[in-house]
Amino acid sequence: MSKISSVKGMNDLLPAELVRWHRLEAAMRDRFDRYGYGELRTPLLEETRLFARSIGDETDIVGKEMYTFPDRKGKKQLSLRPEGTASAVRAYIQHSVHGAEPVTRWWYFGPMYRHERVQAGRYRQFYQVGAEALGSADPSLEAEVISLFDGFLRQDLGLGEVELQVNNLGDSEDRKAYAAALVAHLDGHLEVLCEDCRRRKVENPLRTLDCKVPGCQPVMEAAPRLEDHLGEAARVHFAEVLSLLDALGIAWVRNHRLVRGLDYYNRTCFEFVAGGLGAQNTVCAGGRYDGLVAQLGGPKTPAVGFAAGIERLVSLMSDAAPEDAPELVAVVPVGTEVFPACLRLVEELRREGLRVDFDPRRGSLKSQMRRADKLGARVALVIGEDELAAGRVPAKDLRLEGAEPEELALADLHASLRRWFKERR
Repeated sequence: MSKISSVKGMNDLLPAELVRWHRLEAAMRDRFDRYGYGELRTPLLEETRLFARSIGDETDIVGKEMYTFPDRKGKKQLSLRPEGTASAVRAYIQHSVHGAEPVTRWWYFGPMYRHERVQAGRYRQFYQVGAEALGSADPSLEAEVISLFDGFLRQDLGLGEVELQVNNLGDSEDRKAYAAALVAHLDGHLEVLCEDCRRRKVENPLRTLDCKVPGCQPVMEAAPRLEDHLGEAARVHFAEVLSLLDALGIAWVRNHRLVRGLDYYNRTCFEFVAGGLGAQNTVCAGGRYDGLVAQLGGPKTPAVGFAAGIERLVSLMSDAAPEDAPELVAVVPVGTEVFPACLRLVEELRREGLRVDFDPRRGSLKSQMRRADKLGARVALVIGEDELAAGRVPAKDLRLEGAEPEELALADLHASLRRWFKERR
């Protein structure tokens, strides 16, 4: 019988891999809590028309990448969510949140789905963390969400080699004027454009600026700039965003070719770009989307948001555990007679908040010590009948070769272990 493997581009996450994920999630929750963002959870499945109306029919996501199928009765088209903003806005409208609070700050975390070419840092099931701040057109909202994620990267995750790139997409009329100028420029170079650029020229001209094909680069470098087609309101707004970033001490780089692949963005857009990731080097992207809520049937509501790829962030993180992470205790029974007493001791230590491993196979002392070392335990408590009778157990430091074990009293073992760990930090 042939074995069954996971679907291409949809990966298992095993316990050893999830250590860094858990550290990231804990830091993420703390950061959002400090900024006053509440957690939102939306369904994996939505009506396809939600994404067609928000992301845009002409985008690659809706046109080529979504997992779409009819419901069981064949009355509706459903899609696995390819991104989180559209679902958040749908929930915002459906639950009339605008009437309950003037400014809404939400964050979310979970899997998204796109049928893309699988490569390093890009999968068909991938995880995103995102934030949406709805209800204010003030430039300070862009500065807030950028500052939030900048602090998360640099302070919480310790990622120093990350660059913030920003651009001004203008308002809808600005982009229409620019798109016409861009198409005229591209029409003069059709013979050297790749197939994707020729298609995007018709469907979504601004997306051609994202092209990474070497043959298209000279054409894009010579293209007219969006900056030259912006209205005064968009210019003033963006200038204030940059001024606020300067006031917060956040370094930025203007990237005139930075556009977003989703139709709903306007004015400020931004990306955090990291080294060491190859072509897929964007770890976070976002911007302002003042028209989306009304576009989906809600009241006119300005908003700003971002989304970040968890897999890419995790790949940049160090394996080093934080200093305050609880270390592992291995309880090693010697002889079957002490097994029940050791099991009770293990449960008592776990109830006191300690991380404890216990091998249920009743193996030899050598095999149990080998397991403890493989699991990365810091200390092993080797317990036989003599230790139980004396009420004291030796604590062996597994990180220091040749170190003499320290005897700890069984009566207050959890407190003694905490002291033991503290002295060795």
